[in-house]
Amino acid sequence: MDIALLIKAAVMGIVEGLTEFLPISSTGHLILAGALLGFDDEKAKVFDIAIQTGAIFAVILVYWQKIRATAVALPTEKQAQQFVLNVLVAFVPAVVLGLLFGKAIKAHLFTPVVVASTFIIGGFIILWAEKRQQNNPAVARIQEVDDMSVMDALKVGLVQCLAMIPGTSRSGATIIGGMLLGLSRKAATDFSFFLAMPTLIGAGVYSLYKERALLSMADVPMFAVGLVFSFLSAWLCVRWLLRYISTNSFVPFAWYRIAFGIVVLATAWSGLVVWAE
Repeated sequence: MDIALLIKAAVMGIVEGLTEFLPISSTGHLILAGALLGFDDEKAKVFDIAIQTGAIFAVILVYWQKIRATAVALPTEKQAQQFVLNVLVAFVPAVVLGLLFGKAIKAHLFTPVVVASTFIIGGFIILWAEKRQQNNPAVARIQEVDDMSVMDALKVGLVQCLAMIPGTSRSGATIIGGMLLGLSRKAATDFSFFLAMPTLIGAGVYSLYKERALLSMADVPMFAVGLVFSFLSAWLCVRWLLRYISTNSFVPFAWYRIAFGIVVLATAWSGLVVWAE
């Protein structure tokens, strides 16, 4: 058993769990962490996607009461049926565009410089969205996820597709995009979490199936460690984030994105850090 490899898997799992549901891009952080750790071959790319499943189980645990209540009410209550329909409608665009363009994006855009650039651009978009909602609270016409229409869900689903560009952040795209589309910060965050369930589980299962030739039983310990640490760190992060957004904005995350992106670009251009492509 390669202890060094398991340590890398644990570190990557922690990075995934801490960043998946914050608007700072888990994929971007995994690319950068993998470049620093030398954990960036083809198998590592499959690993990065697969351990998202651990993070999503943390969300399922945190939202278990809502999920259970929806499942019980689904056969008879219109509100539960509308909620499930909204999640499915929002999920479809990522499936279609992911199948059409996923391979090309992985081949050309999964680089530290692209990640750093989208970090910075995304940071300024977050600042704009927060200022817009602060200056005009009335733009937040939807306070709870149960108030969303099918068209609201479709728009959020289309915005989620921007996260196919590494460094954009799936959570950032859906939360900030949702706020720009009229959702309150809480409604946008909750819907982002619910939409993550089919999106990330689907991506993980599809990636494992598609790249199964790369994997063997010897890889099970590495994936298991990554999943466990991803789950634990995501559970802590989600619980903290839900408390945080009740009284705070996403502005600190915007400045973090901008500062971190500048550091990556500066170290890459100066040669101080040789980021792997």
